[in-house]
Amino acid sequence: MSAEHSRDTVRQLVREALIGQIGGSQGATNAAEQTDLVDESSKEVITEADVSGLPMGAKLLVREGAILTPAAKDVIQQRGLELRYRTRRQVSGNQRVIALGADHGGYPTKERLKSLLDELGYKHRDFGTTSEDAVDYPDFAHAVARAVADGVCDLGIIVDGAGIGSCMTANKVPGVRAAMCYDAATARNSREHNYANVLTLGGKMLSAEQISEVVKTWLATPEGETRHGKRVAKIMAVEKQYLR
Repeated sequence: MSAEHSRDTVRQLVREALIGQIGGSQGATNAAEQTDLVDESSKEVITEADVSGLPMGAKLLVREGAILTPAAKDVIQQRGLELRYRTRRQVSGNQRVIALGADHGGYPTKERLKSLLDELGYKHRDFGTTSEDAVDYPDFAHAVARAVADGVCDLGIIVDGAGIGSCMTANKVPGVRAAMCYDAATARNSREHNYANVLTLGGKMLSAEQISEVVKTWLATPEGETRHGKRVAKIMAVEKQYLR
């Protein structure tokens, strides 16, 4: 996606792309069916809170391979909800789009990460900042987190001085699971066990070599097996309890 597109334009294009994939081999649905669909396809985990308020017989669009919690499955059966599946986009190698963001303390690291991502074959979008002039880290952490939550980018990496504040900010965005990692072991664990979709880094806490190792490991590690997913589902269920 080119940098000239406004965020609203990007979101509209994403929505249109999702609608175009509805129904899989059954072909495109008609306009009335598209209107009736409840789209939860941006989520990796569907909880009871996602489905308990839907009308009887509603059509629910979910991502192929998404985890449905046991309570969610019960509600789907009880309410006669019709599941539709959005084919999961293959996001490996140079097909994956990484959202990048940093405050002034993380700006030099962010710029180096662009070159690293290019070398590794990943696409990326830069959400700022653009210099070492003082800025507020929540603004950029929020932008990256929203890009991931909205499906505009597949994963996100945020750098500030310590990595802590950006992690806190990103985790306020529903659907985001941000992890502050400081070595290869934590990077691997956050992806395999916690399905982290945003990585935060302390640009002033780690050397360039350490950051490179963390990023490479984090991007190369897939989400773990189902037993980990069930625990992630509980994390997301806690989040849902406090959403209004």
